[in-house]
Amino acid sequence: MSTTHPNVKINLGLNVLRRREDGYHDLDTVFLPYHEIHDTLEIISGDDWSRTSAAMFEIYSPDEVAQGIAPDGSLMITIARRGGVDWDPLDDLTANAYGILKEDFKLPPVKIFLEKTSPVGAGLGGGSADAAFALRMLNEMFSLGLDDERLAEYASRLGSDCAFFIYNRPMSGRGRGEVLCPVDVPLDGYEIKVVVPEGIAVSTREAYSGVTPRVPELPLEDALKRPVGQWKDLVVNDFETSVFAKHPELAAVKQSLYDSGAVFASLSGSGAALFGIYRTIC
Repeated sequence: MSTTHPNVKINLGLNVLRRREDGYHDLDTVFLPYHEIHDTLEIISGDDWSRTSAAMFEIYSPDEVAQGIAPDGSLMITIARRGGVDWDPLDDLTANAYGILKEDFKLPPVKIFLEKTSPVGAGLGGGSADAAFALRMLNEMFSLGLDDERLAEYASRLGSDCAFFIYNRPMSGRGRGEVLCPVDVPLDGYEIKVVVPEGIAVSTREAYSGVTPRVPELPLEDALKRPVGQWKDLVVNDFETSVFAKHPELAAVKQSLYDSGAVFASLSGSGAALFGIYRTIC
């Protein structure tokens, strides 16, 4: 049995550079792990099915818990979430993570228990984190011998930002977001606060529908080398224009972060979560 707590991420800047022939877009962004928001993920191997995580879900009502069992019996997945689970558990990215490894390795049957406390449709990558952590857990549980590079290859097949969570440290993301490179983000003396407005979810499709790809005059890498106090006018999330037009209340939240003393505030990913960066020392 293995248990972990997949954390979410935020994006420092997000430039949509161009549309690709495969239908995706080339991006330029910087991913930062954010540990204050996380899920709980437990995987139990098939020879340990007598053990259960039912206690994890005792605080949830029956309509807030969903379960799926693969047709061949190799996987049982149980997901709990406040407000209910509005997707098929067998389509969850953690189930897909087990599936793609099972194609290449003789994995035993497993149970997956996921307590979903990170927000859905908030641009924080909670589902991608769950998938990446599941890959890492399965690799360790069954001694598959996959290094981070191989795990990241599997992760990139599950989602554009999944690979980041294999490394789970500050990384620049290019291509679809899966071309990663370690980056130093000088935020000593600052803290990050994430705000997730209730009742608003922004789909990736919705966010992209209003974006006009462009290459900024100042590349993101160069903008982030400037002092944090200058980022307000230099570090841009290209989704803000279209997302704020459809959800003006999110623009108001961003302004409230600045009003509360943030030196930089932004939408994360395609939204709806926003974050502020605050100076902690003078």
